[in-house]
Amino acid sequence: MTLIAEHDPDLGVGWPPDPEGWGEPPWADELGPLPVDEVDEVLEWTSLMNSFVAQRLAAVDTFRRRAYADAERYGGGSRELIDRSVRLELAAALRVTEHAAGDLLGFAAAMVHRYPAAWRSLSRSGITERHARILVEQLDAAGPEISARVGERALVLAEQQPVGVFRRKLRALVDTEQAATLAQRQAVAVRERRVEIEPGRDGMGWLHLHAPLVELHAVHARLTAQAKAIARAPGETRTLDEIRADAACDLLIDGDTTLLPADARGIRATVAVTVPALTLLADAAGAGAGAGAGAGAGAGDGAGAVPPVVDGIGPISVEQARVLCGGADGWMRVLTHPETGAVLSVGRESYKPPASLRRLVRWRAGRCMAPGCSVPADRCEIDHTVAWEHGGHTSLDNHSPLCKGHHTVKHHGGWHVDQIAGSGGALRWRSPSGRIYVVRPERTLPTFHPDPPPPSAPAPDRAPPPRPTLDREPPPF
Repeated sequence: MTLIAEHDPDLGVGWPPDPEGWGEPPWADELGPLPVDEVDEVLEWTSLMNSFVAQRLAAVDTFRRRAYADAERYGGGSRELIDRSVRLELAAALRVTEHAAGDLLGFAAAMVHRYPAAWRSLSRSGITERHARILVEQLDAAGPEISARVGERALVLAEQQPVGVFRRKLRALVDTEQAATLAQRQAVAVRERRVEIEPGRDGMGWLHLHAPLVELHAVHARLTAQAKAIARAPGETRTLDEIRADAACDLLIDGDTTLLPADARGIRATVAVTVPALTLLADAAGAGAGAGAGAGAGAGDGAGAVPPVVDGIGPISVEQARVLCGGADGWMRVLTHPETGAVLSVGRESYKPPASLRRLVRWRAGRCMAPGCSVPADRCEIDHTVAWEHGGHTSLDNHSPLCKGHHTVKHHGGWHVDQIAGSGGALRWRSPSGRIYVVRPERTLPTFHPDPPPPSAPAPDRAPPPRPTLDREPPPF
């Protein structure tokens, strides 16, 4: 999601720049300039707070470095002793724990020294403190080599995206850079799977299941689907969370679904796996080459290829993708070159979109298409951007997934939403205060081009053209 409205305190607000050539919304003339309001005041204070946070981090780092210099001047001591002394003084001055003081010292050092561009952006309110913390946590965990490669792109994302979207996109960016070693890292991580109980209060507790994330999402999706089916029963008063917990206990304790209503017994989880076809082909070719060579270091590791992605989770190894794409019916397999013939529109013939169109709308968006929302698309309702009763069609260019809350806000909260023509599904939201927000889907649909017609047969009095050799240049697609 990208905020593109610009406010001028003297002139009001004009329509934002239009670098992509989408044009003004059809209702722009009806609105006129946008007035300066309380939201502008909130934004001004927020900008000041972000700037103060950056200056505070610089002061904390200066205090740390001066403490080290003073300690060495007077005889010094072990680095651990100096660190403890610095943490103690900062904690006492700020009236926080030493753990919190240590976290602040580490965050300040990272921003000032390892990520100075992010510090400068924070000082001018290009990003928020939460963006900065996510950037430091994820890039530090990825290691210096990865952080050096993706640091600039990470900062661009932080300056453009809300916190939740930024966290998810940065994780995907780092995972893509680490795709070459993803299989090896997952092989180590999977050995840590386990089940633990954490006692709670009032006779309650938590059951923690540490397992592959793709399987946990499938478990949660199945429990949610069963809970929704049970919630529709007459007289049901439990919340969705309560039903989900009860269904999990019934399945784990009794091992079957006979105690569930008939509508909930046959439900299975569905998870969308997007696998670039060329990644599978490259993996197969690499594996074959590795097998032939016997030693093939790195063969079939997927280096340089776009990794497969599970909706709501992120990249997975090619080996996992092969299992999922060739496995059970519970997995919806979507290649980046999808099969042709999908239903893209039924016009005004039907209000309810067909199943194939619903899947395509959800796959394209990935998430709720409201500004900053991270609810997965498979938990959202399919909305007609132009309402059916206002002449809207049931088609890909008039559909987007919205979570129940934002679906209600769109229709009854004073917002105006239109789908930008030619944008591949981007929505333009105008708030009650007049600001414009553009939300783009996470994926774009491929464009299909017909193959060129085969050359006509040569005339009988001419020799046939020479056959192409293996070293000819590849076609540009």
